[in-house]
Amino acid sequence: MSESAAILTRHLSKSYFVPVRKSGFFGGLRTLISQEKREVRAVTDVSLKIRPGEFVGYIGPNGAGKSTTVKMLTGILHPTSGEAWVDGLCPQRQRQALARRIGVVFGQRSQLWWDLPTIDSFEILSAMYEVEPARYREFLKEFDDLLGLGEFLDTPVRRLSLGQRMRAELAAALIHRPPVLFLDEPTIGLDVVAKTRMREFLRQINTRHRVTILLTTHDLRDIEELCERVVVINHGHVIYDGSLDSLRDRVNLPTLLKVKYSGVPEDFRPGQYLGPEGERLDRPAEGAWKIVSIDVESRTVEVQFDRRISPVPAVLVAMQSLGEIKDISLVEPSIEDLVKRTLETPETVSGD
Repeated sequence: MSESAAILTRHLSKSYFVPVRKSGFFGGLRTLISQEKREVRAVTDVSLKIRPGEFVGYIGPNGAGKSTTVKMLTGILHPTSGEAWVDGLCPQRQRQALARRIGVVFGQRSQLWWDLPTIDSFEILSAMYEVEPARYREFLKEFDDLLGLGEFLDTPVRRLSLGQRMRAELAAALIHRPPVLFLDEPTIGLDVVAKTRMREFLRQINTRHRVTILLTTHDLRDIEELCERVVVINHGHVIYDGSLDSLRDRVNLPTLLKVKYSGVPEDFRPGQYLGPEGERLDRPAEGAWKIVSIDVESRTVEVQFDRRISPVPAVLVAMQSLGEIKDISLVEPSIEDLVKRTLETPETVSGD
């Protein structure tokens, strides 16, 4: 195990064997009694090196192998082949010792006691991890300041809002001050305010306490605001490892801007290009953006542009000069879009 790595994997793979489904009228029965199975590879040959204090986004479409990787790194699943170390420990052979060195938050699973007040869950976990009373009091004060725990400590977990519960889940995962934190969809289902608070907290514990964080998410904004590095996985294979900016530059997907006007300018038409000053163009030009759709009924115009060439504020100013704007929304390429284009562009496989 390299001392310079908080998380290290070498050729990590995980396969499952599932029955081969038979066709026909009695297909279900034949499948049940058949011994024929096929191999499903959830993760294949994943090699990663994450240094202490890094904040890494681990992204990919549904079924890509993200959660399976996290479960192997936390000792929940054993790999079919390959090896892994987390904070110098092997998850498969030293799971109990590792539990004291990591924190884990699964967005859809709780480690809190449903019918007990939140503070009781913290006290139980504190006793399980043998946290000293002075350190526990220090934890409560710091995390109340960071997450506002005091407002719901006496509330049963089942009565917490989703945002409150996720704040409590994060605190519970860090009650024993682990140096490594695994987050699997921690912001799923949260509103904008709750997500913002969650991101600010994660940013602080990463910078203040140098906690190494591996984050899986479908929310690209989480990655943009928090992660120095992104690893893209698809069909169990790592297809990119580098910065998000580098991935965006190489993939080069356009940003979509939706603008609702008080009235759509009469000379707008789909397929038309707009120049940097809002002038109408009939063909592409440096710094121009394209009108992709016009909905007269809702008075909404959608334009695509390249953020590397045309900064968002400049595009907004130009669009505002064309009419009275009632509403705007910015739509960035989704993680699925980035992954799809990465697969289509082999040169993006290796990062910086």
